[in-house]
Amino acid sequence: MRGLLLLILTMSTLMKVQAQEKISLSLDDCISYALENNEQLKIKQMDKEIADAEVRKTVSMGLPQANVNGGLNYNFEPQKSLIDISTFDPTVPAGTEQEVSFVQNYDGNIGLGVDQLIFDGSYFVGLQAAKTYRELSTKEHIKTQIDIVEAVSKAYYNALIAEEQLELLEKNIGRLDTLLNETREMYEAGFAEKVDVDRIRVNYNNLKVELSRSRQLKDVSRKLLKFQMGMDLSQPVELLESLEEVDVTIPAVPDQNFDYGQRIEFSQLQTNRSLAYLDMKNNKVQYLPKLYARFGYGWNTAASSGGDLFVSRRWLDNGVLGVTASIPIFDGFLKSNKIQQNKLQVKQIENQMSYVKKSIDLEIEQSQISLNSQLETLEVQKQNVDLAKEVYDITKVKYQEGVGSNLEVIDADASLKEAQTNYLNALYEAITSQIELKKALGTLYKN
Repeated sequence: MRGLLLLILTMSTLMKVQAQEKISLSLDDCISYALENNEQLKIKQMDKEIADAEVRKTVSMGLPQANVNGGLNYNFEPQKSLIDISTFDPTVPAGTEQEVSFVQNYDGNIGLGVDQLIFDGSYFVGLQAAKTYRELSTKEHIKTQIDIVEAVSKAYYNALIAEEQLELLEKNIGRLDTLLNETREMYEAGFAEKVDVDRIRVNYNNLKVELSRSRQLKDVSRKLLKFQMGMDLSQPVELLESLEEVDVTIPAVPDQNFDYGQRIEFSQLQTNRSLAYLDMKNNKVQYLPKLYARFGYGWNTAASSGGDLFVSRRWLDNGVLGVTASIPIFDGFLKSNKIQQNKLQVKQIENQMSYVKKSIDLEIEQSQISLNSQLETLEVQKQNVDLAKEVYDITKVKYQEGVGSNLEVIDADASLKEAQTNYLNALYEAITSQIELKKALGTLYKN
């Protein structure tokens, strides 16, 4: 018995430790969390770090390259040469040759070599290109941030809408439950028919089913929000804001001279064009010579026996200092063709930039029209909710006073529910239209 109690207490303690505490989040909190934890953003952050490493790698290519080399050799078959002995000894017949080796059985060497780039146009252009590539990677990171802000904002408001929809359904069920009880009492008192009770019960049962779906929708919308944030889906959250606090207005839209650079997509094209120009510049500097400086200093020795290799006085020093030049002459028009290709790439990107400008103009205009239309629809739906509520109240009073039918009350209740649903849908559409217009203007998120 004591062992069972101990097991229960242990499991209870573990469950308490594992239980996650509910956290309260505003929209800004959700966005901040997403910008720190979203997996897609982490991947883009790694791309930035890779680009930084690429810049450092390119810089290192222009720094001195130093190496120490050494070795010991045993020449088991020394290389030989044939020499004419008559050259050194007139008494020997002309053309008399003899094998002679100038190589000792053992030799060794050790040396330090330093190479330094003096001039290579490709290196300096490559350094610029690496930095521009890092800039492009940064812009890719910013674009992902903007997409995440958009997705989190829409998911947050979608969760608020689902929550509000659930609350309205619960109120509708409470209202219909009251009507059902009143009608049942009237039926028992002989002032209503059974069909009146059954008719209300059918609507009541349908609302119960819809309430179950609405609860599932609320749960799914919360999980979608947590997914966009990069949060554990099992983490309980509470949304601090309410739909009453949402201010749906039209952002300021410039009449002319819109700065297309505010749109990250256009800014990315500008960077791509810079990269194409740098590639062209790199191909042009290939016509220039390359200069490298070399410094070398070392020691070498040779001996007929292995033990003499380690006699310090036999190691003789040597040094060299020089410059190497490489001058291109002819490459079969390879560089020329590459430059022509670069020119076409630049022209292609400029056409893309022109297309994106027109697309941005159209996107801004469409988003602005959509938001205006949604705001008008939202105002109408808000009026419809007020009217439907008024009609329901009047119809219910008439029914209670015996001058109206419960069918009219049921219809009025259904109209009120539909008006509320239409209002919530219109509100969400207006909010998303506002988000999309801000994104089109390049003001949704500033890093």
